[in-house]
Amino acid sequence: MKHVVEVHNVGMKYQSLNGEITALDQIDFSIRDGEFVSIVGPSGCGKSTLLSIISGLLSSTSGSVFILGEKVTGVSLKIGYMLQKDHLFDWRTIYQNVMLGLEIRKAATSEAKEHALKLLKTYGLYEFKDKYPNQLSGGMRQRVALIRTLVTDPQILLLDEAFSALDYQTRLAVNDDIHAIIKKENKTALLVTHDISESISMSDRVILLSKRPGTVKNIYKIKLSGDSRTPLSSREDPEFRRFFQEIWKGLDVHV
Repeated sequence: MKHVVEVHNVGMKYQSLNGEITALDQIDFSIRDGEFVSIVGPSGCGKSTLLSIISGLLSSTSGSVFILGEKVTGVSLKIGYMLQKDHLFDWRTIYQNVMLGLEIRKAATSEAKEHALKLLKTYGLYEFKDKYPNQLSGGMRQRVALIRTLVTDPQILLLDEAFSALDYQTRLAVNDDIHAIIKKENKTALLVTHDISESISMSDRVILLSKRPGTVKNIYKIKLSGDSRTPLSSREDPEFRRFFQEIWKGLDVHV
């Protein structure tokens, strides 16, 4: 199975009034085609910074990132980026919000419009296509945000705390939905999260970063019972608790 994301010895330093700050140091890992990988670590360890480097929004101080064998030198159309908030425009309908990325790329062809409508039908939002964001629940808005990302047909999805704005119960259900959609669309995904349970239940592997400067402390290959596991059901797996305790211990936090 080919590697679609390769991160080689990436380091990131910032200049501040108090001198130089090292945010990331010698980050090295790769992600295979169709894999769902999560990154967890203490606050301030550089998780979101790393995602921005992979997306091409930031340039690393050292090291390099390759997407499908090509070195990242800027923003790539092969990557879809889903942020903490859905950032839907209140004055645009759900369908118009879904089409926004295609319009910006000047790629809103008749085929693309058909594809957008098909995604809305497939994932239960077609009947809401003429509604506005304030008429939808938080979970539905996140699904719209994901479809807006998917309709541009990225090969890799980057999710930066994409569910953190939702309440706990909604978050569990949305985890289930988003995981199923990503797997059904056969996308490669990289999720940054503070939630250990979320990372274990959704991922094939979990990358644990150390406290700042962020380094790869460990990589866990998640093996839970059943190939058709979902985020909700996986929490009942006996291996879930073992992974949770091991990653929690690895975070080295004190409460």
